[in-house]
Amino acid sequence: MSRIADKPVPLPSGVEVRLADGGIRVSGAKGTLDLAIHREVEVAQNDGALRVRARSDARSARALAGTFRSLISNMVQGVSVGFEKKLQLQGVGYRASVRDANLTLLLGFSHPVEYRLPEGVTARTPSQTEIVLSGADKQLVGQVGAEIRGFRPPEPYKGKGVRYTGERVRRKEAKKK
Repeated sequence: MSRIADKPVPLPSGVEVRLADGGIRVSGAKGTLDLAIHREVEVAQNDGALRVRARSDARSARALAGTFRSLISNMVQGVSVGFEKKLQLQGVGYRASVRDANLTLLLGFSHPVEYRLPEGVTARTPSQTEIVLSGADKQLVGQVGAEIRGFRPPEPYKGKGVRYTGERVRRKEAKKK
């Protein structure tokens, strides 16, 4: 059996769950998230918690049960607490600013990079070289962070670029004469 799927997903106060045929909708203070449930997985709500289990004993069904338990847990955490991803800009003249839902990045190119934030993700810049992304959908926040990092990934010689806070960039030694 899946050890992850065996654990119930506790529902904090203020989080509402609606189970419909083939789907689940989780609502909370940070928003509403929907997920289509696979036909080999069954979700039940009782005693202020959600339980996920496989409908059959097939290996794929057990694996899907663990996967869907993790996805539902992330949805519950997202609508109650939210998710955050922090990025740092490192390099001379590298700056970031946010206006409405547009993120403007100066990354050493001949032009500023304009990035339109998708709905459900907000960004703020505590300083010119820091970006904090937040939202209820863990996958979407991570995807936006990866796309922003992809504009100028950290390079190994000087370490310049966009990196996650706490990310270690493996440095290389410059060529010797």
